[in-house]
Amino acid sequence: MSKSTSKLAVPIADDAAKPVGLTAAAGFQVGVRRTFPVSREAAWSLLTSPEGMMVWLGKLPALEFKPGTTYTSKEGNHGEIRVVKPGEQIRLTWQRPGWPHPSTVQIRLLEAKTGTTISFHQEKLTDIHQREQMKAYWEEAADHIRQQLAAD
Repeated sequence: MSKSTSKLAVPIADDAAKPVGLTAAAGFQVGVRRTFPVSREAAWSLLTSPEGMMVWLGKLPALEFKPGTTYTSKEGNHGEIRVVKPGEQIRLTWQRPGWPHPSTVQIRLLEAKTGTTISFHQEKLTDIHQREQMKAYWEEAADHIRQQLAAD
């Protein structure tokens, strides 16, 4: 078969050519972690409060953090809570207006020597541009969380 009649071949990129954040199973992904000088309980309380949710999820009334709960923020972000381990983890689908499909966001609270590390991880992003956009989003959210915790 000549190249003009063969099926289109997709080259397999080596690790050096692979874009940052691209995985075989979950599309593009991004993670942001910050350590705060507070207990896991204090971090959890802030993240699940209306003030805290406004920083990372959008403007919502009180939200029940239990699997199966759906949400839609005033900004149009929507999804479903999938996993909740109080004081430890939240996993949910998260879709912004105009996105062709939902992503998955996981927030973990990890014990650290100097307090609690809040880890934001998002996967199933469409492309490198969406990854960069969400990296900036999660870094800004972490900065706002730092400001809120410092004010308390």
